[in-house]
Amino acid sequence: MASKIIILVLHIFIFSESLPARAQTLIKVGYWDSGDGFPISDVNFALFTHLMCGFADVNSTTYELSLSPSDEEQFSNFTDTVKIKNPSITTLLSIGGGNNPNYSTYSSMSASSSSRKSFIDSSIKIARLYGFQGLDLSWNSANTSRDKYNIGILFKEWRAAVDLEARNNSSQSQLILTAKVAHSPLSTAAAYPVDSIRQYLNWVHVMTTGYSKPTWKNFTGAHAALYDPNSVSNTEYGITEWIEEGLSADKLVLCLPFYGFAWTLVKPEDNGIGAAATGPALYDDGLVTYKEIKNHIKNYGPNVQLMYNSTYVVNYCSIGKIWFGFDDVEAVRVKVSYAKEKKLRGYYVWEVSYDHYWMLSRAAAEEDNKNRQNKRLLWAIVLPITAACILLIGFLLYYCCWMKNLKLKAKASKDSANSQADAGDFNRTDPDLREYSLADIEAATDRLSIENKLGEGGYGPVYKGVLPDGQIIAVKKLSKTSTQGFEEFKNEVMLTAKLQHLNLIRVLGFCIDTQEHMLIYEYMPKRSLDYFLFDPIRRLILDWKKRIHIIQGIIQGLLYLQEYSRLTIIHRDLKILAWLEFLQKMILKQKQIELGYIPPEYVGRGVYSTKSDVYSFGVLFLQIISGRRLFIRYGQNENLSLVDHAYELWKDGKGMELMDPSLDDTHSSWKLLTCLQVALLCVQENPNDRPSILEISSMLENENTADIMTPKKPPSFSNKAFEDEQNKTTIGLQICSSNDVTISQVRLYPPEYVEKGGITPTKSDVLQSFGGFASKIISGRRLSFDMAYELWKDGKGMELMDSSLDDTHSSWKLLTCLQVALLCVQENPNNRPSILEISSMLENENTADIMTPKKPASFSNKACEDEQNKATIGLEICSSNEVTISQLVGR
Repeated sequence: MASKIIILVLHIFIFSESLPARAQTLIKVGYWDSGDGFPISDVNFALFTHLMCGFADVNSTTYELSLSPSDEEQFSNFTDTVKIKNPSITTLLSIGGGNNPNYSTYSSMSASSSSRKSFIDSSIKIARLYGFQGLDLSWNSANTSRDKYNIGILFKEWRAAVDLEARNNSSQSQLILTAKVAHSPLSTAAAYPVDSIRQYLNWVHVMTTGYSKPTWKNFTGAHAALYDPNSVSNTEYGITEWIEEGLSADKLVLCLPFYGFAWTLVKPEDNGIGAAATGPALYDDGLVTYKEIKNHIKNYGPNVQLMYNSTYVVNYCSIGKIWFGFDDVEAVRVKVSYAKEKKLRGYYVWEVSYDHYWMLSRAAAEEDNKNRQNKRLLWAIVLPITAACILLIGFLLYYCCWMKNLKLKAKASKDSANSQADAGDFNRTDPDLREYSLADIEAATDRLSIENKLGEGGYGPVYKGVLPDGQIIAVKKLSKTSTQGFEEFKNEVMLTAKLQHLNLIRVLGFCIDTQEHMLIYEYMPKRSLDYFLFDPIRRLILDWKKRIHIIQGIIQGLLYLQEYSRLTIIHRDLKILAWLEFLQKMILKQKQIELGYIPPEYVGRGVYSTKSDVYSFGVLFLQIISGRRLFIRYGQNENLSLVDHAYELWKDGKGMELMDPSLDDTHSSWKLLTCLQVALLCVQENPNDRPSILEISSMLENENTADIMTPKKPPSFSNKAFEDEQNKTTIGLQICSSNDVTISQVRLYPPEYVEKGGITPTKSDVLQSFGGFASKIISGRRLSFDMAYELWKDGKGMELMDSSLDDTHSSWKLLTCLQVALLCVQENPNNRPSILEISSMLENENTADIMTPKKPASFSNKACEDEQNKATIGLEICSSNEVTISQLVGR
């Protein structure tokens, strides 16, 4: 344990060292213009990660790149110098961004596939010739929709050509493709092809500048404003537009203009942003490089007051009537921080030769590094403290675990002695039971692997295993989360040991370990009856002869349990899914019974006897001979249960209409109509009218059918008498009131419960479970029943529905669901449908028979408050099987 803690602390320190390195690093791009007379060798290469060599142009006739002899020399010298000075810098050739390029040539070039191909092929060829690692298109004036459409095609074809060239030339890396674009994708007459940019370019250089120029406006302004409260012409707006149009932030590179503009002021004393001006100063366009601005300030001495405006993020100053607006160190740092905050790809400098002693380039690089240094400092402080806390907690945990292990070892020693004593008890009960060790079971089941898991129930998981002698077994493991303890496990072992029969799963042995309790059964390789019976293809395997064999097996198993065993056992879970499996749930004091197989006396009075198993057998018998599912409505009006439907057909002499058409009893002594008559005798309402299992066996084996009695009408579970019985009790559970539960949401409680404290189990649940929750499901919101009713009544039910729902191709229509939900929340419980009737209404496409709902239950505020103040609404449920739930909250 201590060694693991030390290793963890070391990992934390190693991780802390690597985190700053993995933090976001901006790319730092510099544009260098070969026509400026600034030698490439004078660039401070440590301040950039990428350098753009400008600018190549396009031949207006051939549409190939056009290079003068001077350009050829400059480009060759550019890449050679960069490789020597800083080989880690990536170099790109920029096309079209020089002085006065003829952009009509670019428009013509992009308009046809042949001219685009000439441009693309020549650009790749020249990039490789001079050793560039990428290409950049600086076509700034693509303003028409035709140009924007064509530029999207150009990007696509350019990327395809670059990819093909890289595949054919594996010795060189793929060329990078970039472009210079306007500050906003919507800032020109036509929108940029954002999808093409996203798919085919590595990134774009956003021209976040030129918002205000002295040639346009007669007042001073911030030409590269990061923010502007009065206009959309600002960097924040443009970057947001690009991202909202679908271009991710990591494809955007922010412009840092190393130049400004000079205005001529009307009044020297009025020299703020927005001051009146007569036009440009110094030059025709007023453009002044940062280097020139700093020299002007230096020449006029310390009296020049340099200002910074944080609203626009711009610097400015005035010298007499000349006003300069530009980005100084403060503005550059804020913009680099903005790029990192927005997670942009980086920034680019326009142009490197405009800088003054690399002041702005260095400020930008330092701002980028400062963020990483701050993170490094933060990690340096936080991680040691965290590591020390972890170390302390680790030692405390180690001490606690050590103490716990001491206690567990002592307990294990005691449990081992108890387990040996318990195993002795089992062996004395039945010497044929074998005790398996945990090692035996783990070897047989591959350490209880998930691949060998057969399933899981309330008792715990069941695994398939193979013993060394080749015998296949089923291992049932008591789950640690199971509510059953060792006493229940002991009951099962001792009881199943006494029940050995051909038609019952045989218990082979048990495993008792310190923390594990397992039962070992013989493995039953075939699946349950429902797997075959309800499948239209597999059911053909079960001909009448096989089904007789199945019925005989069930009868023999029940005969053994009820007549021939030393103990009289009531199965209580006889159903299609798991017939003749002796379910441990019954032995382990659990009352888990499949609805539909439940006899009426158990539903109404909680009484159970051997005749109850006869009723369940009758239902099962009907399913076997008909091949029909239990929870489906039958009959002409689809309002009869399987039992009711079978009786009506038999009574009308149409019993063969119920039978599985694949069955043929011609050559069998067991006749289908006789089986139907016997099954109906089993499902009679009065238990005393039902035959015993022994009598059933005799009737089926006897060819003389004259002595078989006429069955009486079976119980109907949809009539009022049955509901009244349910009102008295809920399947063997005693319901009594309690005063220690407060209702927090009265709205989901039925009115008969809120106002009178009474509960109608089936109809109260109809309001809460279906009416309340169904209305939420179809509307997707919390709502009142009153509002839902009023909308439905006014023919505006669809206004209530969740707008994302579409019932066009579904047999379940939203308006039908709303109508059924409103039937469920009617005030009078007798007016609400039963759960079975709800199921029938929803599955039946004929909606004409659905009743019109009455006004839903309504609660006055005072009534609700009074009920809540009493704090008396609660349930205490006490079962007859020695398990007590003290409070069932939220009924």
